[in-house]
Amino acid sequence: MAIIGIETSCDETACGIVDSKGNILSSIIASQIDTHAPYGGIIPELASRAHLINIHKVVKEAIIEAKIKLKDIKAISVTNGPGLAGSLLVGLNFAKAFSLSLDVPLIGVNHLEGHISACFIEEEKFNYKKNNIFPCISLIISGGHTELVLMNDYDSFKMIGQTRDDAVGEAFDKVSRILGLGYPGGPIIEKWAEKSERNDYKLPRAWLDDNSEFSFSGLKTATKNLAQEKIYDNKLKDHEISIEIANISNAFQQSVLDVLLTKSVAVAEEYNCETILVSGGVAANGFLRRNFENNQDVEVIFPERKHCTDNGIMIACRGLVDYLAGNFTDEPKEINAMPQLNFL
Repeated sequence: MAIIGIETSCDETACGIVDSKGNILSSIIASQIDTHAPYGGIIPELASRAHLINIHKVVKEAIIEAKIKLKDIKAISVTNGPGLAGSLLVGLNFAKAFSLSLDVPLIGVNHLEGHISACFIEEEKFNYKKNNIFPCISLIISGGHTELVLMNDYDSFKMIGQTRDDAVGEAFDKVSRILGLGYPGGPIIEKWAEKSERNDYKLPRAWLDDNSEFSFSGLKTATKNLAQEKIYDNKLKDHEISIEIANISNAFQQSVLDVLLTKSVAVAEEYNCETILVSGGVAANGFLRRNFENNQDVEVIFPERKHCTDNGIMIACRGLVDYLAGNFTDEPKEINAMPQLNFL
């Protein structure tokens, strides 16, 4: 038995396949980084067009890599929100047609539940029976999301807090643009921060009155002002500019980490949770991973780095949970794209 997962919520066209025991059979991703890099961010129309070109090839390649036949597919899971409307529609409509052609159930998957599921993938197997960690707090950090969610089991989610303005991944991208470093900003900022030899640049932390809420717009502005003062208002040589970029990147990354870690631990303690799940594209940041894992107050679980960014495996894994629980429909037309879907 095989479950297919299709992901097209943003700029990655992805397909993953798992079997009934959670074994990962294949994972194919078509990246659009080169398409959007010249613009410093994602252009929704270009993303939709790229999905149209890539989706059939990606799904076909995933099936070939998994070494399965069409008759082995028992259900198709697909991201139906949240995400970019045009991108979601490409994946969802393809999945609907595929489901109808095979006469198998279609499972609509919340993109954020998919990211959380990636935390349970260990050694190429989805361990969906790890019940000893509940209740736990899930921190979801990506280009479009910064949320703290209380989980009592695999199907119980309660939104505790989220960003009031920008997602943390978006802040990384925009700071990278401010410093003239390119896109995507997360891995670029991390590499530059590693070159820093000083920690005396201090950027603000938006603590807010609520431990569960985040804000990064002020940090972006403060970083822009610091870059203006240290770089753009001065006539610096190339090596001096590089030094300042490294120092500012380090200060920005330190501020982000401080807020994410402090608030996550505080919320975990408030809800008597001993475990924090950290998922989403920003969870691939090595500096953040090391500091979260070195924290002694709670256990922290990260997905493998390759499963942090958008992928089809996480959607297939969540689809497997729903399939085994009977949470699916035999009428694919009943599932609609919900780009502004509020988390449970």
